[in-house]
Amino acid sequence: MKLSHSDIVTLITSLGVMLILSRFVGEFARKFKFPLVVGEIITGIILGKTILGHFKPVWGDHLFPSVGNVPLALNGITSLSVIMLLFVAGMEVELHILRKNGKRALLASMGGFLMPMAVGILLGYFFTDYFHIEQANKKVFALFLGTALSITALPVIARTLLDLGLYKTHIGSIVIAAAMIDDLMGWLIFSIVLSLIQTHKEATFALWQTIALTFAYAIVILTGAKWLIDKSLPWFQKKFSWPGGVLSMAFGLCFLGAAFTEYIGIHAVFGAFIFGIAFGDSKHLTYDARNIIYQFVTNIFAPLFFVSIGLRLDFIAHFDWHITALILIAAITTKLLGATLGSYIGGLNIKESLAVGFGMNARGAMEIILANLAFEAKLINETIFVALIIMAIVTSLLAGPMMQIFCKGIVKNSEPRFPDLKDTF
Repeated sequence: MKLSHSDIVTLITSLGVMLILSRFVGEFARKFKFPLVVGEIITGIILGKTILGHFKPVWGDHLFPSVGNVPLALNGITSLSVIMLLFVAGMEVELHILRKNGKRALLASMGGFLMPMAVGILLGYFFTDYFHIEQANKKVFALFLGTALSITALPVIARTLLDLGLYKTHIGSIVIAAAMIDDLMGWLIFSIVLSLIQTHKEATFALWQTIALTFAYAIVILTGAKWLIDKSLPWFQKKFSWPGGVLSMAFGLCFLGAAFTEYIGIHAVFGAFIFGIAFGDSKHLTYDARNIIYQFVTNIFAPLFFVSIGLRLDFIAHFDWHITALILIAAITTKLLGATLGSYIGGLNIKESLAVGFGMNARGAMEIILANLAFEAKLINETIFVALIIMAIVTSLLAGPMMQIFCKGIVKNSEPRFPDLKDTF
């Protein structure tokens, strides 16, 4: 593929429009306490088939052509963006918090993961026709829907806790730790789901080999590679130019990890996510280095990805309130009941348990990324895709106000690790 002169002009123009307009709309969304990602998706809806493509289809086709080299190039950029986004999300995982909160976090996580997973699998398996899914994909779709209802948006939760001054309280630590466990399990299962539907090409490894290699990869990266990164970072930061050395090392590891998991049959985002955990957990990684990596990804690549979500289809034409309501109700009730019950069994009182339940209900950008990957793999249709996007936004907006209600009287404090990241997601 070679881009012509007109292709290059179109591609660069579309990227510029996406970045500038998404910033304006995103900042406007923030005035109403919405995260930037909401404004970025709305930007895509404005520029895509829903609005611009409906009222000015010639403009839409010229700016975002659906055939030719330009959409292929744009898709490559957005694919790179989501890999980098998961790397940054992985950097937000703090392993010492998982160790510290142990039992309570595990119980809250298991309750908040297993109940939505079970209900999602049952809905996906027995109501395949209702969701307009082919019978051949019934089992895989059921597993996907369970994962979609189970996953939690760690950055949204962290931002909510910061806003409420609960980030370093016992409630905040439990919610953060439980969300980390949910994310790890969710992305592992979803990566396996994607490997099950790669029927368009011959798999390099058998399924059992892929799963074994995936666990081996995660163990090696989170032990040996993590130790090596921690030992080598001071040398990199001292000997190499600032901040180029850290950026090169960070994204070099991100891409290598992503390439390896993609090769073994697990989606590239999982490899990037695991390497993000290992890299971000180093005690030698400074706040400035974290912030530079965050700024680079979330202000350039993140908007391009989330705007592309809105570009993909007509959100009005593919909105089905029956399916949207079903997914929304199932997502909220199962996550709330499961996480609340797990927290209560773990020793929290009922108000604290409800606070944990509502906190873990936020799906945010993680759900949007997951839905997009499933849509690209043709596992879900346009209607389910739209419903999952709406669910992600609604649950994220609901988390803060509900936590505030149930956290009255808790001593508040706040110590951000990645403050702006939580504002973005």
